[in-house]
Amino acid sequence: MKVLAFAGSNSRQSINKTLLKYALSFVKEGIEIEWVDLNDYEMPIYSVERNQEGIPAQAIDFKRKLEAADAIACSLAEHNGAFSTAFKNLYDWTSRIDMNVFGQKPMLLMSTSPGPRGGASVLNLASETFPWFGGNIIAKFSLPSFGQTFDVEKGVIVDADADRQLREQVALWQDTF
Repeated sequence: MKVLAFAGSNSRQSINKTLLKYALSFVKEGIEIEWVDLNDYEMPIYSVERNQEGIPAQAIDFKRKLEAADAIACSLAEHNGAFSTAFKNLYDWTSRIDMNVFGQKPMLLMSTSPGPRGGASVLNLASETFPWFGGNIIAKFSLPSFGQTFDVEKGVIVDADADRQLREQVALWQDTF
């Protein structure tokens, strides 16, 4: 069993990657987790003209990784209420290869932010649009106020209710594979 994991951010100190690592610490033994760093997928900004020149190798590689996975775990950064530019560009290019980007793989979809909404806008956007692109969203989780609810030094959620909710969502997702 193989899970493809990535934060929808190109920040080297991504709080979404920190949250995702914590969430995936609860997966069953024996599950292989392949981490993808969006910094390895920088390419020209998508346009119709550039698409006519051909799909960049990075998008092809990302699509192959999605296809090789049995499940997907993703925590999205929210930039001005939407996807980060780094993720959106990779998503746009990958959808040009195949509109079934996520291949109906069971997906754990998460977000966090420093603010009280926890990336709720990007989580809602993804929840509405990913199914059109093969997103089989099984579980969702949002952690608000990351700086207050997550102890970075200990690597844990300090809000007991939020921690319980996260563990429930991870278990719900895992039950599908």
